[in-house]
Amino acid sequence: MFRFRLKIRPKDPLIKILPEVRGRYLQNISLARHTWFGVGGNAEIMYIPEDTEDLAHFLRNKPRNVPLCIIGGGSNLLVRDGGIPGVVIKLDSPHFKKVSVGEGFITCGAGFRNTDLKKYLLRNKLGGLEFLCSIPGVIGGSVKTNAGCFGREVGDVMLRAEIINGEGKIQTVTAKDLGLSYRSSLFPEDWIILSITFKTEPATEEEISRKLEEHRQYRRERQPYNQKTAGSTFKNPEGLKAWELIKKSGCAEMSVGGAKVSEKHCNFLINTGNATAKDIETLGEMIIQKVRQETFITLEWEIKRLGIEK
Repeated sequence: MFRFRLKIRPKDPLIKILPEVRGRYLQNISLARHTWFGVGGNAEIMYIPEDTEDLAHFLRNKPRNVPLCIIGGGSNLLVRDGGIPGVVIKLDSPHFKKVSVGEGFITCGAGFRNTDLKKYLLRNKLGGLEFLCSIPGVIGGSVKTNAGCFGREVGDVMLRAEIINGEGKIQTVTAKDLGLSYRSSLFPEDWIILSITFKTEPATEEEISRKLEEHRQYRRERQPYNQKTAGSTFKNPEGLKAWELIKKSGCAEMSVGGAKVSEKHCNFLINTGNATAKDIETLGEMIIQKVRQETFITLEWEIKRLGIEK
């Protein structure tokens, strides 16, 4: 009687089957350093494209079964403790941070930080976009959720966006094409924002400075400042305020492990320093459950949750 031993070859690292690029591949990099919560596991691979052509080459030549996800500034993101398998794309090279100004518009690369927009508004006397400067993160992340505050949303000021799809094809779309609505859109999962063009209004430096300062003071007085948070946790149900529902339901002082509800604004969850992603997500789900029990209203996460549980 003969016995055969099956020889099993160890699984090749993902990086070995990815196309050669001019950008950078980073293996097993901690995503906690790329999110405002400061929690979460590793990215199996993080890919930072050199430019649009490099990204298109990658998308056209990567194996079809490799999962992809795109992250921006990490300000509205909760990465689970098990990390993200596959490839995480981050448009963090100088090519995706370019800005150009025209008559009545400004075009910003997807990797350009919202907070850096203010110097261009002041220098060129461009009004109408002050609200964007107070939204954490990068420009590319503002479209999919139709980010907004102080009575304005991206859909109100967006003229067009350049996107690239999962097959590496580039096209231009408008806000109408994307069906932008309150904190949501019809943005396909395999699309990646490359740049956005916003319409602007003539304004003086004094007018722009005044609005920027008003927004800054409002946030500092009413929202957690210099703390590990990801902004508003839940969307406002139609005609209602999420924070009022949370407070009414007795959730304002809740905590789980190192995660707690902010004392300044109860629709913000805080990593007090040693929270895990599991702590934060568990706390959020507990709030949803309690609000539902008390008000018969189901809150919906505004924070994007990615990755696998550990």
